[in-house]
Amino acid sequence: MRYETHMTAIPPLDRLRLPAIGAPLFIISGPDLVIAQCKAGIVGAFPALNARPQALLDEWLHRITEELAAWNRDNPDQPAAPFAVNQIVHRSNDRLEADLATCAKWQVPIVITSLGAREDLNHAVHDWGGITLHDVIDDRFARKAIEKGADGLIAVAAGAGGHAGRLSPFALVQEIRQWFTGPLALSGAIATGDAILAAQAMGADFAYIGSPFIATDEANAVDPYKQGIVAGRASDIVYSNLFTGVHGNYLRQSIEAAGLDPENLPEGDLKTMNFGTGNGAKAKAWRDIWGSGQGIGAIDAVEPAAVRIARMADQYAAARARLCAQ
Repeated sequence: MRYETHMTAIPPLDRLRLPAIGAPLFIISGPDLVIAQCKAGIVGAFPALNARPQALLDEWLHRITEELAAWNRDNPDQPAAPFAVNQIVHRSNDRLEADLATCAKWQVPIVITSLGAREDLNHAVHDWGGITLHDVIDDRFARKAIEKGADGLIAVAAGAGGHAGRLSPFALVQEIRQWFTGPLALSGAIATGDAILAAQAMGADFAYIGSPFIATDEANAVDPYKQGIVAGRASDIVYSNLFTGVHGNYLRQSIEAAGLDPENLPEGDLKTMNFGTGNGAKAKAWRDIWGSGQGIGAIDAVEPAAVRIARMADQYAAARARLCAQ
């Protein structure tokens, strides 16, 4: 399978229990969730901007690095997966250079870049031995990312939580695989082990999973948000660019709670994009307007991340066994 080929070719991705990456969730992902994900055998990731003030990023990376190293010493037969830090490359992020320097200090193994591809950033990560994965919503952006030196791609298809594209995962993956043979993750409504295997069957190497981890004990989300994930269905997801200027998927209940009509949202403006401000609206994106993907119908409880990952691993193994038996 492609998955096995790329795993051996990219050392940071060669020790996963399950071919999955925990998506970096704005506000929600922190050291507790990342460490739990990595110990359970999938890549754990968080946005650098979650560490506020900027100096806190150094503390977070120190803790994550030390705890995972201790885990590996105590569990040589079950080493932790590597972790990743997400960097927003858009010009609105005035912390990028400082955050990148902190990542260089701790030699972060994987850097996920979003909303812009920069050749100098990719070179910087390669200089300390890391790899870069760039998230894209179409084939044009995918080609630009690889031209600028990204090692792999994250195809963000329709149904993904937060900022998401409009394309079917089938269409997006098959176009990218016509020319790109490197590491490819797929994002969009993936919440079970069966869906992880389906992503691989389509041509991806990894599943990129976010919303199921909002409803975990380690997630830095308020309880109503977690319960909204548990109670929600695909029909509860609203696609809009109002809140950050970039199209994304959000929980209907949070939009209604902010006094807005989910069926009649005005257009946002990318020129005024400012993460967390909601483009001037009273309700703030991510804090009050909750991101979520369409796959939440499979989530029926708030539980530890390790329990969720173990269930996905069992589902994945069972799905593979069913296919092999046919």
